[in-house]
Amino acid sequence: MVRRTWLWTPAVLLLLAAGSYAFYVYLRPEPLPEMLLYGNGRIEGTEVRVSAEVPGRVVESALVEGTTVGAGDLLVRLDDTELRLELAQARAEAAAVELERQRLAEELRAWRHHRETAGADLARARELRQRDTIPEARLEQVENAAQEARARVAALEAQLSAVEARHEAAETAAALLETRLDKTRIHAPIDATVLVKAVEEGEFVQPGRVVAVLVDLYRVELRVFLPQREIGKVKLGDPARARVDALPERDFEARVARVDQRAQFTPRDVHMPEERVTQVFGVTLALANPDGLLKPGMVADAWILWQDGADWPERLIVPR
Repeated sequence: MVRRTWLWTPAVLLLLAAGSYAFYVYLRPEPLPEMLLYGNGRIEGTEVRVSAEVPGRVVESALVEGTTVGAGDLLVRLDDTELRLELAQARAEAAAVELERQRLAEELRAWRHHRETAGADLARARELRQRDTIPEARLEQVENAAQEARARVAALEAQLSAVEARHEAAETAAALLETRLDKTRIHAPIDATVLVKAVEEGEFVQPGRVVAVLVDLYRVELRVFLPQREIGKVKLGDPARARVDALPERDFEARVARVDQRAQFTPRDVHMPEERVTQVFGVTLALANPDGLLKPGMVADAWILWQDGADWPERLIVPR
């Protein structure tokens, strides 16, 4: 009996060892294919901070967080009552100065004609005086008339120049007020999604105050980090794919858009602790997001197909 037990013991141990090894092989993570590089990070959107350019009280807001807006859509309207009054006053002043300019221009044209006539009369009078046809007193009268015409033209030209400068200043003031009035209506600069509504109706805002933060969900990016030994394989334009936990069955197409030129220590938000103490290079992937399913802040896994001519494997795995 003891002999039989002694014979079975090595067999059982061998069977257990083989089973353990098979179980280990079965559970062992698949290695990453040679033509792929892996990284992870968070989805980032192109954020646009929309600010007020003129002071005013918010009288209308179309901001609703999470809704989409088109370029040119009205986001916020500020009270423009005072600006409209100032603009009306500026336009009235510009119109009054324009009437004065037209009057002076007409008067100047008349006096320039008088100056030409007086100059011709003076030339004839001097010729007649040389022939002693007219008395000296008559020549003096003609000379005085010519001098008066020249002086009047010079004075009117100076007045007209001053009025034209006033008219230009009034038109400029009106144009500036029109620009400020236009800026009381704050529009979306791009097609985007409202990420943050930063003001409420009734609030008074100053220039520079952020009224909304928009995000372009159609142009999202994913920033991943690769170790120095791998970064030489990556080229701009390399194809990539990304996957988020919220949509585990869908892979999003991407391209390498930027590669950092300097190494850094791995940021804290990288999910593999052993890699946080190594020096890495940041790689930014531009993702196609036509349906707007990818949202800023989503954690994503990414694979870069760096090897030219290689095909994507049937299944993308996350290395452990």
